[in-house]
Amino acid sequence: MLQVKKDVVGQLSKCYSLTMLHYQGKDHFLCAAEKVDKCYLISLDGKIEETVWDGPGGVMTMEQVPGTDGQFLATRKFYSPNDSKDASIVIVTPRGKDDWEVRKLCDLPFVHRFDILQAGGKNYLIACALKSGHEYKEDWRFPGKIFVAELPEDLSGYNEDHQLPLTPIKEGLLKNHGYYRHVEADGSMSSIVSTDNGVFHVYPPKTAGDQWRVEQLIEDAASDGLLLDLNGDGKEELCTIAPFHGDTINIYEQKDGKFQLAYTYPEKLEFLHAIFGGTIKGKPTWILGHRKGERLLLAFTYEEGKGYVAQELDRGRGAANVLHYVYEGKDILIATNRETDEIARYELT
Repeated sequence: MLQVKKDVVGQLSKCYSLTMLHYQGKDHFLCAAEKVDKCYLISLDGKIEETVWDGPGGVMTMEQVPGTDGQFLATRKFYSPNDSKDASIVIVTPRGKDDWEVRKLCDLPFVHRFDILQAGGKNYLIACALKSGHEYKEDWRFPGKIFVAELPEDLSGYNEDHQLPLTPIKEGLLKNHGYYRHVEADGSMSSIVSTDNGVFHVYPPKTAGDQWRVEQLIEDAASDGLLLDLNGDGKEELCTIAPFHGDTINIYEQKDGKFQLAYTYPEKLEFLHAIFGGTIKGKPTWILGHRKGERLLLAFTYEEGKGYVAQELDRGRGAANVLHYVYEGKDILIATNRETDEIARYELT
């Protein structure tokens, strides 16, 4: 059983997005708001160091540009599925304490998740639009897409008037919500994209000029998903929450060359959203949080003789996203508890 020591790092209205940032020779993390509010630079021991911006917010995703000293990309003005026509991806570059330049990389309406994948010596941008248009609230008639581009090392030339062109590689994706970076043992990166149409594994080009590859893992709807060998059988399980902003936790195991549903958590957890999969205290662990009802934060592991087991880490807070890192030999989980405006730091021992 994990022992949990919790500290509240700070308060941020509708806190949402998290990422690691290497800047000025050390690691930090960033925390930004879903609505109009700040983005903070925070030390790994949980101290707010700088205000990166005061607004406009709408930040679903942030990701450091590889090889830079603190430069990162961020989504901007995605306030909700019904208020994200003006969403874009911006380039954020540090100039001094509490002084960060923000320039536009590209307009991309409804962009929800993106990532920078490294493959074959190149950096590639992959960006997932939740949908492609709407005319009224909860209008889902216009499915989303997956867009890609090779990302140049030097981004200094991009701005409002000179934007990075994007190419769609997969269209017709209803409620294109979930994204998770997958890293193989050899360090190679790919993407797990979860939609109402199913879950897809997206591979960047191995060598310059090659095509992107998209493989469908399951046809079942999913809001988010990831691959993790949770049960220690040497084969990765597909762990999903379903459907879009849903209440169901599923684990698919690989049998006869395909993923087959092997486990469904017996309880319904309203508005599942936060998700992480990796090794905590030497054990494969899947972290989940939901935003309505009891608002639990759970850790799933596989225990001999018991199967898949859930442990409660916190309740009543409502995590939108979680971030894991190791600090001074200890496993740390950061949660943006959006429903209670709380940036929380959990030391897991």
